[in-house]
Amino acid sequence: MKRTLIKNAIIVNEGKSIKGSVIIENEKIAEIITSEKDSNITCEEVIDATGCYLLPGIIDDHVHFRDPGLTHKADISTESAAAAAGGVTSIMDMPNTSPLVVNLDTLNAKFDLMAEKSTVNYSCYFGATNHNYSEFPKLDPHKVCGIKLFMGSSTGDMLVARMNSLLNIFGGTDLLIAAHCENPDIIKANTERYKKKYSEAQEIPIHHHKDIRSTPACYESSKLAVKLAQKANARLHVLHISTKRELALFENKPLVEKRITAEACVPHLLFMSVDYKREGARIKCNPAIKCERNRDHIREALNTGLIDVIATDHAPHLLTEKEGGALKAASGMPMIQFSLVSMLQLVDEGVFTIEKMVEKMCHAPAIIYDINQRGFIRQGYQADLVLVKPNSRWQLTKEMILSKCQWSPLEGNVFNWKVEKTFANGHLIYSGGEIDNEYRGQQLRFR
Repeated sequence: MKRTLIKNAIIVNEGKSIKGSVIIENEKIAEIITSEKDSNITCEEVIDATGCYLLPGIIDDHVHFRDPGLTHKADISTESAAAAAGGVTSIMDMPNTSPLVVNLDTLNAKFDLMAEKSTVNYSCYFGATNHNYSEFPKLDPHKVCGIKLFMGSSTGDMLVARMNSLLNIFGGTDLLIAAHCENPDIIKANTERYKKKYSEAQEIPIHHHKDIRSTPACYESSKLAVKLAQKANARLHVLHISTKRELALFENKPLVEKRITAEACVPHLLFMSVDYKREGARIKCNPAIKCERNRDHIREALNTGLIDVIATDHAPHLLTEKEGGALKAASGMPMIQFSLVSMLQLVDEGVFTIEKMVEKMCHAPAIIYDINQRGFIRQGYQADLVLVKPNSRWQLTKEMILSKCQWSPLEGNVFNWKVEKTFANGHLIYSGGEIDNEYRGQQLRFR
């Protein structure tokens, strides 16, 4: 029975930062020591965390690991390694792979693949289509994190736009419905307008991506999703909010009282439309990066409680697939390895506190998805932990990137925080630049 003592850390948990130590016994947190007293447990391994912060492992509820079928871009092995290096200990993968995860056979095959290849803990969404809502009652709510609903066409052929299908989906499950909300009719009309405007050009310039996938496209779709969820009393989680206008659809009240919740993604917290000039299609994503005003209101909504979760929408593509303008270039970017250090930069800038960041990246996903014994530093919980060190200046270079696509829109950025160690289920999966590629994470369980 192995015991590990992490001592003299600043423990950030449940709204507080306090100096203390944590004892890991096998997979679990055995003891939390926040006083001067010594533990009576003898530990085989002692880690002196003086000057470091100990956080719960990050739970990323929104990733695209591209496996199966799209593994030229990324796969579960490479992306889960990137997650571990970034302090992410649990992920929830999207179903728009090849084949699509839209029936029990493809779902079970996906779980088998994740068990075989994932360094971090994992679950997978079941994808909604216009016709498969009769499959929902067959899903195990203790294993499946939720239903993924594309109310706007993004990547993969999973757009659900028929009203009768939407009614059946919202009324057909007690599982959380995670919705990508963009109105396809508004997007189509905008596309035709800009095609006409640039009829003599080879491509629509990339900065018009925000005008094609516009604020009205996001708002009208999110408004419909909220209306349908309220009518059916469904659990709705609206993904990657990108506009100020959408914030009016959500309530600022305790998370445990909410049936409708919202997510902000790292790209929409970091980038703004002026960055297209510098980054081009590297920051093209759906929904689109919008103006500074929208970005700042999304940041503030994390402090007020209108937005509940920070995730990544980690979506790797090869750089060759990112070439082109507003229509041709692929949408999505790799973010998971550097999401935590990026958010810690925002902590240093005063955008939110480190306690608020931990709430949004660790506690809130655990509460919203009702994950069993994860997301908090609590005695008896799984020892999913990340040790980070401030005042450790470093610059992101290409050779540091573990995602298979081998690029990041953050290349060249200088960070002040460094991920030192990551533990999943008490096992050290990342330390000092090294990944334990032999370890396999556990399947998440939902209460």
